[in-house]
Amino acid sequence: MASEENTILQMHDLRPAPGAKKERTRVGRGEGSKGKTSGRGDKGTKKRYQVRPGFEGGQLPLYMRLPKLRGFKSPFKKEFQVVNISTLAKLFPKGGEVTVEDLIEQGAVRHGYPVKVLGDGECQQAFKLKGVKASASAKSKIEAAGGSISEE
Repeated sequence: MASEENTILQMHDLRPAPGAKKERTRVGRGEGSKGKTSGRGDKGTKKRYQVRPGFEGGQLPLYMRLPKLRGFKSPFKKEFQVVNISTLAKLFPKGGEVTVEDLIEQGAVRHGYPVKVLGDGECQQAFKLKGVKASASAKSKIEAAGGSISEE
């Protein structure tokens, strides 16, 4: 009697025969939806084999079109603003004490950059320069005229 119960077919035991059920074809969704190209679309190098990053299909690539970096720029380089002795003589005809603030007021230099005095021109006035650097020729001309330079 127990063996007869096992042979009775129940609703939950029903299954389609293997291979009898296929998923419906999704119409209008392209070739890739059918599994034909494994989701790679159709034709072309990128579908057949991967190309390297930056490859532009034979067009001159961006990294070759851009200008190359020439040389080296130090991020720590100090950019000095230069003032010639001839400019000092024009701005301060009487000589005397000259600071960076005085040069900024006169419009000879901009605020926020170190200042260097160069030896172009003649110096008859005695300048007392404070807070600036000076070239060797400028230093000798200023000291010869009775002036001085301090880098404070």
